[in-house]
Amino acid sequence: MARIKGGLGAKKRHNRTLKLAKGYRGARSKQYRIAKQTVMKALAGAYAGRKQKKRQYRQLWIARINAAARMNGLSYSRLMYGLKLAGVDMNRKVLADLAVNDAEGFAKVAELAKGKLA
Repeated sequence: MARIKGGLGAKKRHNRTLKLAKGYRGARSKQYRIAKQTVMKALAGAYAGRKQKKRQYRQLWIARINAAARMNGLSYSRLMYGLKLAGVDMNRKVLADLAVNDAEGFAKVAELAKGKLA
């Protein structure tokens, strides 16, 4: 019986990895063994980066809300607590957008929060 070698499968697997490594410098894009390590590390970094992006956006929204809240005489935490007491259910993304693009609207929201705190 003839021996079956995995040449075609290996070739496909190598090409898949080398395609992912396209654009890397030197041996990282040419040699399978080195490209495989680099691609694995890059994919792990991309996975972690998708999680970090969410944290960074939340951090940015909070910084924008805090800056706008302080211009209206409140701290971030007091504003958020006032909105909770007022029953305003707006997420940080919307509040940050309001703070940047509609200062008057944000001022009204801040006044609502101030009213509930007093």
